[in-house]
Amino acid sequence: MITDPLFYAAAIPAVTLLGLAKGGFSGLGLLSLPLMALVVSPVQAAAITLPILIVQDVVSVWAYRHAWDKRNVVLLVTGALSGILMGYLLAARVPDEAVKFAVGVISIGFAVRRMILERRAVPPAAAPADTPRGLFWGWVTGFTSMIAHAGGPPFQIYVMPQKLPRDVFVGTGAVVFAILNWIKVPPYMALGQFTAENLATAAALFPVAIASTWAGVLLVRRVSGESFYTAVYGLLILVGAKLVYDGAAVLI
Repeated sequence: MITDPLFYAAAIPAVTLLGLAKGGFSGLGLLSLPLMALVVSPVQAAAITLPILIVQDVVSVWAYRHAWDKRNVVLLVTGALSGILMGYLLAARVPDEAVKFAVGVISIGFAVRRMILERRAVPPAAAPADTPRGLFWGWVTGFTSMIAHAGGPPFQIYVMPQKLPRDVFVGTGAVVFAILNWIKVPPYMALGQFTAENLATAAALFPVAIASTWAGVLLVRRVSGESFYTAVYGLLILVGAKLVYDGAAVLI
């Protein structure tokens, strides 16, 4: 287990952000890996994070077990299977930075466009869940999740236009990513990222992971549905800007 206090000074806030994201504040989790990567390598940070995410998934899925959309889950997970496989096969060939940059640009464009449309006198009607888009964005979610741990924005791009009730939106994301995180376990094992040190370090952070996830669930339920979506659009722009910055800093 890692014993360096400097690591935990970064890891505890990072895991707290993950928990708030799992509880419903979508997007905050993308800030956690860069924070942990300040004190350990990005690969080790990802290996420590995955078991933590799986523990947090238990809390979030339980909290939203009665509020999730089955059709969306089936479409997104089906598409994500091939995306995760492609990400695993191309893990050594596709730069994380390139994926982050592309996802960031798409996320900002989507969020800004939706915010403009929502403020029109007659906002657009809710878009239904459809098979082609669901499979496509599921693939993108799986691929970006495997390559750059950035599956949240593609998920939001597909689901947010459906204007689902707040709890259904959060619950659908909880179920989708709970399934995807388990699917990612074999590829991570094949890549040799689950060492005894990493697993023990993850276990030491489980109490923070569970407490922060419950905090996210309780806090998000105090926010109205309309305010929640406005906040998520704002977070998506901020996260998109962070991804663009991270990608451009290395690619340029």
